[in-house]
Amino acid sequence: MIRAVIFDLDGTLVETEELKALSYARAARELRPDLPESDVIEGFKDLVGRPRREVATALVERFGLEEAALARTAEFGVEAPWQAYVQVRLLVYEGLLADPGLIEGHRYPHNVALLHEVRRLGYPTGLATMSHSGQARRVLGILGLLDAFDVVATRDDVEHGKPDPEIDLLVARGLGVGPGECLILEDSPAGVAAGLAAGMEVIAVTTALTRQKFRDTSLLNRCRVVYDPRDLPTVVRRVISGYGGKPKEKFTAANRA
Repeated sequence: MIRAVIFDLDGTLVETEELKALSYARAARELRPDLPESDVIEGFKDLVGRPRREVATALVERFGLEEAALARTAEFGVEAPWQAYVQVRLLVYEGLLADPGLIEGHRYPHNVALLHEVRRLGYPTGLATMSHSGQARRVLGILGLLDAFDVVATRDDVEHGKPDPEIDLLVARGLGVGPGECLILEDSPAGVAAGLAAGMEVIAVTTALTRQKFRDTSLLNRCRVVYDPRDLPTVVRRVISGYGGKPKEKFTAANRA
């Protein structure tokens, strides 16, 4: 029986993955002005949902940013080129987050409506995000979702990021349910892999950033897949019903959003 629902944040409730991709691209161009932003955004698609260090290290290597990033380590009081690149990127991303209208414009209304519907039906809800705590809470605040979860876990709460299942298992424990009693909604291959490794029922909500990467894996053969977020409430209802859950009312988020 499904007793709790766990949501990802970036790419699932709000398309901040696009903004993250843009921030990495603009930071890379600051270090290498000849580099097209579109190339970095394409490179980021292979890394969606991964921890910050892994993303930055891969992009530094792929786009030859090491020398320029190394030259700015003293400026930021860091040692490694990837750390300097992260600091440049964070300045860009903070500027994007400072625009509430931009964040609101990237929300997924059907998925946010589904979150409220799940809570209305009495299911405990958790958030498992690879965003760091400060950024996650800023986004949740803009979306009016600070009080929408019974348990919130961010990258700061775990040693290992997705695709390791640590964060999902942490949220399940906080909700007081077993992993097999959780339904988790994820948009990235790393997130889906983490949910499957945790032994949870997983629905992959694919996006333009993650769709091709999913096709390059076998993950979609091991979970349910939603290509249109408007279909998500129906799929969630079917999964819960199939596992013996008996919500008092049908999900109507898709009709109300």
